[in-house]
Amino acid sequence: MNIGAFTGRAEAYAKARPGYPDEAVEYIRTLIPPNAVFADIGAGTGILTALIARYGYEIFAIEPNRDMLEQLAKTIAPFPNVKIFDGTAESTKLPSNCVDVIINAQALKRFDIEKFRAECLRIGKSNHIVITVFNGGIEANTGYEKATGALYQNPVVKKFFNPLSFTREKWHLYYASMEGVPLKGDVRYDAWITELNAKFDCCNEDGVLHKDEITYVYSGEIA
Repeated sequence: MNIGAFTGRAEAYAKARPGYPDEAVEYIRTLIPPNAVFADIGAGTGILTALIARYGYEIFAIEPNRDMLEQLAKTIAPFPNVKIFDGTAESTKLPSNCVDVIINAQALKRFDIEKFRAECLRIGKSNHIVITVFNGGIEANTGYEKATGALYQNPVVKKFFNPLSFTREKWHLYYASMEGVPLKGDVRYDAWITELNAKFDCCNEDGVLHKDEITYVYSGEIA
């Protein structure tokens, strides 16, 4: 797992990354036992963590990046049912056989899949379920297609419409949250902002750019 990928990007991530539709969260709830204990692996700033925590589930939020951990603590502050662990997908630091649900959102393609699989089998109870959630276009992101193909045997895949809206400021922050994109101080930054503004100017309607995405939910056997 690339621990430093989002250093310097956590605040933008928390402000501008899209969430997940209520329908997707309700679907996830149909897959799990009533009093499920979750491990949210690569929890980031807690976007999905908070959506699940509002239903009262006990959640262990696992995140290794220091900047993301600071934002995660702010996000889950209203939820005493969430505990943060400074761990990775490959070494969560959780006890063995302690969770019913192992979930990851917008993170799986950054994991070492075989080491993550072994960690899932270690921390999961006998009938645990592994769920992967990510946002993408009409066709799934190839990075996640490769990762889910390596992790799951015969996954059940559900898709949920997730329309997004961006002001110019949020459009800038959305891209600033992505690994590899130039940040202020980078010699490439001005050219990058010019390119982003051009995309916004050609496609916005009354100062708002609309982007249709799909939320994908994978679940199934991984052993």
